[in-house]
Amino acid sequence: MIKIDFSKEETEALKYERFYHPHPRVQRKMEALLLKSQKIPHKEICQIADISANTLRTYLHAYTDGGIDKLKEINFYRQKSELVAHKKTIEDYFSDNPPATIKEAIAEIEKITGLKRSPIQTRKFLKSIGMKRLKVGTIPSKADPDKQEAFKKNFRTQVRGSKSQ
Repeated sequence: MIKIDFSKEETEALKYERFYHPHPRVQRKMEALLLKSQKIPHKEICQIADISANTLRTYLHAYTDGGIDKLKEINFYRQKSELVAHKKTIEDYFSDNPPATIKEAIAEIEKITGLKRSPIQTRKFLKSIGMKRLKVGTIPSKADPDKQEAFKKNFRTQVRGSKSQ
């Protein structure tokens, strides 16, 4: 059994955080340590807090290492994508050559990095680096290409002029 002496301030902090911390896992940690401060045996603490003995020992070691602040840390494991290592290269390439479809993006990413990913994984990765899907507008069948080019040039000069003001 791990022996810990709790001060009155620490016990009060545990009582407060047990109910008022925003994350339920931290609340459970505080509950377990509050029960420990009341000199309740480990087996009963595990039953009351609905945790295993190993989890209780982890909480107690964390408390002895860093106090209540260490208990407030929330560390969930999240697997990192291998594409993250190539993030800058992919961003630079796609900023100059934006893909028209996800299939095209998959092919380009595979060519650049050698990593092939599914359409869903590719879509999530592109979204995580700040890219978004742009819908393509349709051109009416009776549109005049010359007028469209004139409009685009006029529009670009207006946009540039309004940015400089």
